[in-house]
Amino acid sequence: MTTEFLYPFQHAQTGDVGALLADVARSTRAKVAEIEALRAEVLSTEGAALAACATAMAARFTAGGRLHVFGNGGSATDALAVASLHVDPGPGWRPLPALALPADIATLTALANDVGFEVVFARPLVAAGRPADIAYGLSTSGGSANVLRGLAAARELGMLTVGLAGAGGGAMAEAAVPDATGRRGIEHLFVMPSSSVHRIQEAQTTVYQVLWELVQVALGPP
Repeated sequence: MTTEFLYPFQHAQTGDVGALLADVARSTRAKVAEIEALRAEVLSTEGAALAACATAMAARFTAGGRLHVFGNGGSATDALAVASLHVDPGPGWRPLPALALPADIATLTALANDVGFEVVFARPLVAAGRPADIAYGLSTSGGSANVLRGLAAARELGMLTVGLAGAGGGAMAEAAVPDATGRRGIEHLFVMPSSSVHRIQEAQTTVYQVLWELVQVALGPP
């Protein structure tokens, strides 16, 4: 697959260094403008929903709940960042209990090898999750089967379910639609309206940082 549409300056057939650097600058400015616009759109359309989610999360933390965060690939890295942000937020902020499920390599690889990769998040949640806890799943596509299984298992336990997705939300968007009883598989879902994995993950970073800060505000001073 060609990357020329992403990084045209890398494929330029020119010996003009000035022209090459100008292309790099134009590409950088375009990407910065794109993510700024996406972040502004998400925060504008989801502001009230983020506040409602933060209030629900704060209630779970107040009740002694813990946060369980999970995702694959780059989203696994983000899961570790979310957990770290809650556990060790720095001076002046309230530390909150959080676990990044991808960090438990022994459990993840055992389940992937012995049972199947689709259960690597669901099984730990069933084993250690409690009704007061929060399950927080990240996926750029919204279609990660193991993230969906994890959120479904958490919902069955009575945990609060939060999801971050991209593009149209995929199967995660379907799970966020109320069923005939009004029950949602994912109670709070935030979709980044972009087809670029890079922009989706950058916007998700902003969303989880804003959500963390809103939770801190809802809980009050440490």
